[in-house]
Amino acid sequence: MSKVDFKKEYKELYVPPKDFVFVDVPEMQFLMVDGHGDPNVAQEYQEALEALYAVAYKIKFSSKKQLERDYVVPPLEGLWWAEDMETFTTARDKSQWDWTMMIMTPEWVSPEIFVEAVEQVRKGKNPAALDKVRLESYQEGLSIQIMHVGSYDDEGPTLLKLHTKFLPENGYVENGKHHEIYLSDPRKVAPEKLKTVLRQPVSKL
Repeated sequence: MSKVDFKKEYKELYVPPKDFVFVDVPEMQFLMVDGHGDPNVAQEYQEALEALYAVAYKIKFSSKKQLERDYVVPPLEGLWWAEDMETFTTARDKSQWDWTMMIMTPEWVSPEIFVEAVEQVRKGKNPAALDKVRLESYQEGLSIQIMHVGSYDDEGPTLLKLHTKFLPENGYVENGKHHEIYLSDPRKVAPEKLKTVLRQPVSKL
């Protein structure tokens, strides 16, 4: 049985260059959990990740066993927003951030498989945020993205350049939430070597 690696199947989405590049993001299916606050200290954030990964891996095993379709669980992703955009670019006040953490799930995974996986997780570890996990389609369409290498806290200048220089100079405006894809495990990779895809859906003025 072959194993699909979506980072390779959708290389243009997961491996952008270190300069701003346009990409057309198709509709994709995700496990999602919403929350608020500083991801470094908020218990809500840790509970969200625990529930997401528990369901994601249970679905992967169900897909392999029931459908004979195996795949590598894709990387963690996050949508981030706040009332004041400066909390992302200059102030970096993470306590003001809202977020949706998510893991891409193959289109062949049905709502029935999702519900079954949730119930299996409930009978096991039953993580605190389990009932917050949902399966939902998400479409961004035209977006600009870039590969950021370095600490999450060093993203500010790149985001500031994107929103105050690149977008207005090229005649585009934001058309959706700031999106990050975490290609590195911060528990195993030094901060200066972390790889993160930074994405912003846009539309033409």
